[in-house]
Amino acid sequence: MKIALLLVTLATAAWAGSRLDDLKSVAPTGFAFEKTALAPGTPEEVFDAFTGDVRGWWDHSFSQEPKAMYIEPKPGGGFYEIFDDAGNGALHATVTYAMRGKALQFTGPLGLATLKAPVHMTHSFDFEAAEDGKTRIELRVAAVGEIPDGMGAIVQRAWDHFLDEQFVPWVSGAAAAGK
Repeated sequence: MKIALLLVTLATAAWAGSRLDDLKSVAPTGFAFEKTALAPGTPEEVFDAFTGDVRGWWDHSFSQEPKAMYIEPKPGGGFYEIFDDAGNGALHATVTYAMRGKALQFTGPLGLATLKAPVHMTHSFDFEAAEDGKTRIELRVAAVGEIPDGMGAIVQRAWDHFLDEQFVPWVSGAAAAGK
């Protein structure tokens, strides 16, 4: 008991002597949005095209030409960007849920890692059969942390780009080519 009291006293004295002017208070902010896209193919085909090697449709990276960029569709898998043969790179997100052809969820800062601030962002995707042999992709994004004003709109526009301008045309071309 005396040792525990001594440790608490020493910790309190050390804390009291620390420079409190270095301490910065942060008020967390956040954003959330939903988005829907239609892609040709079955939910399993679209899920498979969305995961694995994403360099065919994902055009934002930390390196000029990443050696590899892929999403491992399994719990604990990653959304990786590998810069070079030495294995340098970035873990953009960690997969927290994956059910082929049905759902994918990953958590991580993606491009917000460049803020060098605490950010927690979750992306949830549902893949559902739709009319005319297409799959409806329902995306839900939620983020909280030290996020600058306007960043939610930037992330939302980025997903408009990724899904509408990149992924759907890319998977449409693959479907048209019979791949």
